[in-house]
Amino acid sequence: MSQALQQLINGITLGAIYGLIAIGYTMVYGIIGMINFAHGDIYMVSAFIAVTCFTLVASSGISSVVASIAITLVVCIALTSAFGWTVERVGYRPLRSSSRLAPLISSIGISIFLQNAVQITQGARVKSIQPLVTGGVNLIAAEGHHGAYVSYTQILIVAVTVLLMCGFTLFINRTSFGRQQRACEQDQRMMQFLGYNVDRIIALTFMIGAGLAAVAGVMVTLYYGVVDFSIGFQAGIKAFTAAVLGGIGSLPGAMLGGVIIGLIEAFWAAYLSPEYKDVATFVILIVVLMFRPSGLLGRPEVEKV
Repeated sequence: MSQALQQLINGITLGAIYGLIAIGYTMVYGIIGMINFAHGDIYMVSAFIAVTCFTLVASSGISSVVASIAITLVVCIALTSAFGWTVERVGYRPLRSSSRLAPLISSIGISIFLQNAVQITQGARVKSIQPLVTGGVNLIAAEGHHGAYVSYTQILIVAVTVLLMCGFTLFINRTSFGRQQRACEQDQRMMQFLGYNVDRIIALTFMIGAGLAAVAGVMVTLYYGVVDFSIGFQAGIKAFTAAVLGGIGSLPGAMLGGVIIGLIEAFWAAYLSPEYKDVATFVILIVVLMFRPSGLLGRPEVEKV
């Protein structure tokens, strides 16, 4: 019982990180109908920025954990959002009227560039930080047995993810920019006729998605304490799978897909073979798409003729 609960906690934590990254994929796809394959590497860049920022804050004499995390979040979101704007401006806007294959190749090229740039500037070895948030809570402790343990870092990750998901859903559904974004998703040409700046809306969408990836980068740095230049590709593939599983274009679907993948990985690694946890994830994705091609919470596209 305690082992199952422990894996449930680990899976939800991992799924929350995947979900934050997956929202960026689903937002970009929803507004321009294209996949930003450089998004995972933007998350990787944010993790390296977080390591650098945590180190500088610690060396400056600031001992407050809350202040360190707050400063790092602000810096990472600002810099990573700038990366998101650059990706849209350089890799997507000039190719928006081209075939769908051109922006796809462009995003893969940006992904490779970011990986190699980080490897050259930061080195191929992992970067680490000292644990900032320590301690936790024992949930179940039977006599003579170890109970399930939830760390304060896990609680922080889940709490931040839930708050961001709720706040972001309200932002998209209740604000003027959210309405513009949804209208742009339906008909960009009509939005241009009505006088809206479509380029600005799309650029801000890329920046918001990158900002969410930045939060995920800070959280994963706190959780694991180590980062390397390859984490962007791994997490990016998982997050993209989560977005497809939940329904590409659906924000709640992206988060649901992330949690499902996190749970699959946690339970498969604990009870079966950890080497095949990725295989299990993609097999379940294939099975779901066979019966629901639009994903769990996605809606089938209807083309008017």
